[in-house]
Amino acid sequence: MSFVPASSAEIDADWLTEALQPRHPGVRVASVELADRAEVTNSHAWLRARYAEDSPPGPTSLFGKLLPNDPMRRGAIAQTGMGLREAKFYEGLASKLSLRVPEAHVVRYEEDEGGAFVILLEDLNESGCTVSSGPESPTPDQAAKALEDLAAMHVRFEDPSVREKEAAWVSVPEPASDYGSIRLQEGLDHHRDKLTDAFAEMAEVYIARREALHDVWQEGPRTVIHGDTHIGNLFFDGDVVGFLDWGIIALSTPLRDVSYFLNMCLSVADRRARETELIRHYLDVREALGGLAISFDEAWKTHRLQASYLAPASCQIVTFPEDATPRRKKFAAAFLERASAAIEDLESRAALREFVGI
Repeated sequence: MSFVPASSAEIDADWLTEALQPRHPGVRVASVELADRAEVTNSHAWLRARYAEDSPPGPTSLFGKLLPNDPMRRGAIAQTGMGLREAKFYEGLASKLSLRVPEAHVVRYEEDEGGAFVILLEDLNESGCTVSSGPESPTPDQAAKALEDLAAMHVRFEDPSVREKEAAWVSVPEPASDYGSIRLQEGLDHHRDKLTDAFAEMAEVYIARREALHDVWQEGPRTVIHGDTHIGNLFFDGDVVGFLDWGIIALSTPLRDVSYFLNMCLSVADRRARETELIRHYLDVREALGGLAISFDEAWKTHRLQASYLAPASCQIVTFPEDATPRRKKFAAAFLERASAAIEDLESRAALREFVGI
């Protein structure tokens, strides 16, 4: 029974028993309850499992990710490949890293044009972890440890032979679509009063020079990166920072992860006070691990250039959708505040002119 369910409603006791066997040998599920579900980028489901009396213990609460139920969105999301990349990450890479990530209990996917997948993960709420709603931020000390964990991943996969053996499926990012440009133009046209001058200028530059900017953001040594290290993709397990949502995992410069993490996870005040110290810490850890040499001056230049990415990264937020939930609005406000401050503080527009002639 190797099929991938089309929706969480198809996950029954027999299917879950068979699907859990590779990671939980011998378990026998007596019943499954769909405790909750939500449609976001993907379809999310929270499942409760009860086991037969003579079964070994298994996870009683699971968080699931599948393709959206809506046929139109299902096809669009499948085409991005995000679900397949995340499934492959949990299947083969997660256990090799020192990063704290949710434990994977079930991983299945189909590499046909339908791109169906199902990932059943540790329920972080049941584990006592906290997922940020936006304003929460890691402390600088927590950030330093998270950068150590990212450095270990980056250095490991700088070796092409290791990538070929362990992560051959990870590729460079796909060419940029016009999605971000369209959303940014919508924000400029209808919500300009809610945007800072520096942010608006960067949005205009992105709309005009999208392909050139994406080339700039890929410059530097190449390794496996998370690719989306903003506050919405973090969780806190005590003092440990964990990383969620690996659908944009890619081959790119490690400084992309570092810059995005500092700009979009730390509070604005902490980032301003500690970013140079934290970049130096990351570089020191890389050196101790035998990573490719990167000077502070090169890292700082890249940090400034990478800040220009924060405009397209905010493309959905600047449309200010009227149907956004209170939680989403809270997250969006914190996200845009961080992005706007970093673009201005790091003078990313000037950096583009000075270093790459854009």
